[in-house]
Amino acid sequence: MTFCVENETGEDFPFSIEETARQVCESVLEAEGCPYEAAVNLLLTDDQGIRELNREYRQTDRETDVLSFPNLDFAEAGVFEIPEEREADYFDPDTGELLLGDICINVGRMREQALSYGHSLLREFAFLVAHSMFHLCGYDHMEEAEARLMEQKQEKILEAMGITRGD
Repeated sequence: MTFCVENETGEDFPFSIEETARQVCESVLEAEGCPYEAAVNLLLTDDQGIRELNREYRQTDRETDVLSFPNLDFAEAGVFEIPEEREADYFDPDTGELLLGDICINVGRMREQALSYGHSLLREFAFLVAHSMFHLCGYDHMEEAEARLMEQKQEKILEAMGITRGD
């Protein structure tokens, strides 16, 4: 798996951002049965950075905690059936890896939520990465049943990693 991290905030963390994010991403892809090696990009930004991205790509002029930019169009969430005519769009021609998409996390909001929910920064970071990874795998939470499914999947990944609420 290729995993690129850009920390434009310059903030330090009491854990390895790269290693934690890689473990979460790999766990999600394994749980979803992704048959390909994949590439994911992670951007750590601030309120202003995420607001600009949200405004530009979602036409929503406000901050948020995390944004996901999937590269794939899934016919069904978690089903990695790539149409032959889309292979050039979905795979890196040099590495052969599936270009899954981009994750953007608002570090300030992540810190606020960890404090608000009473758990560690590690737990909040891992949760946001897992949440975003499921979006990159075609899941959404627009309807109640979809939201419950995503929540169950996220919690299962984090529990398997030993990252639980209250940590």
